[in-house]
Amino acid sequence: MNTNRSTICVHEHAAERNTNVCLNCKGQWERKIMNKENKLVIRILKRILLLAVVMFLLSVVVFWLARLAPGDPLQSFYGDSLEMMTSEEVAAARTRLGLDQGIGVQYVRWFTNVVHGDFGLSLKYRQPVMNVIKPLIGNTLVLGGIAYIVIFILAVLIAIFCTLHEDQWIDRLICKIGTAAYYVPAFWLGVVLILIFSVNLGWFPSSGAYDVGMADSIGNRMKHMILPLVVMIFSHLWYYAYMIRNKFLDEVRKDYVLLARSKGLSKRKILWKHCLRNVMPTIVSIMAVSVPHVTGGTVTVEAVFNYAGIGNLAVESAKYHDYNLLMIDVLITGFIVFLSSFVAQTVNEEIDPRMKDSEVRVW
Repeated sequence: MNTNRSTICVHEHAAERNTNVCLNCKGQWERKIMNKENKLVIRILKRILLLAVVMFLLSVVVFWLARLAPGDPLQSFYGDSLEMMTSEEVAAARTRLGLDQGIGVQYVRWFTNVVHGDFGLSLKYRQPVMNVIKPLIGNTLVLGGIAYIVIFILAVLIAIFCTLHEDQWIDRLICKIGTAAYYVPAFWLGVVLILIFSVNLGWFPSSGAYDVGMADSIGNRMKHMILPLVVMIFSHLWYYAYMIRNKFLDEVRKDYVLLARSKGLSKRKILWKHCLRNVMPTIVSIMAVSVPHVTGGTVTVEAVFNYAGIGNLAVESAKYHDYNLLMIDVLITGFIVFLSSFVAQTVNEEIDPRMKDSEVRVW
């Protein structure tokens, strides 16, 4: 009986110790999750704070440069009637529009209004800025988004193809054609495409985002989008395909690739199954950095094809000194650039968790 009691006591103590161990493990696990959540919250707060600082500095610089540029914003508001106004009427107009005060005072007033949701009046269109921009944002996002996706899908495919055929005649031919294509000016290519496919052949429209009364027609919109897409893809594709190709070439020379080849795996399988995953953080970083480049291309294409978007609107607002409209255009573009960097960093951290504690940032 004593032996049985001793055995029972030993088992009870062992169970108690196991229970304590389990409780300790559970506590460590909960603390680990809380630490991860706290780090995630801190990272998000830092990026939000950085976004606020960047947008503020961007608004200050653009506001200051826009008002130092030569030209009179009253010309866009009053047009030719400005020449018939007396000096007293011009002075009263400047006071009414708040243009008679210093740049610092004008910025404080503008910033205060923006905080309260008032983005000001467009001097050229004589209506609230957001009413002018809202119908055009979708056009630019669709055009830029489709071009962006197609560019990087084709860039990765071309890079892998060139890596598979490194130093062969097809690789050298693609490199030469791509290099020549990259140096073709986008505006010149746009004009040539208009002359060939719009003026001579009549296959595609030469301007606009859609025909009159066809705003709801997806087919009509796509028809107007083909030539601008061709210009954007042609102008940007090889630049990114070449960078990704070089990264793949560096990757295939690493030891694990040589080991996989020695085990009988094909180069194609190694590239798609192993190298692509290791190169993906670089591709995502390139995609994030490319947003300003592709956005700048969108502005050029919209100007050449008179495409109704915020890029073309930004050119017009700068031309006519429409300060309020220009400010919102630039801030929207800046926000898109920063947001893309934020998304790219998050995706990189999911692909490679080691980057979460890294000090390297895509922005």
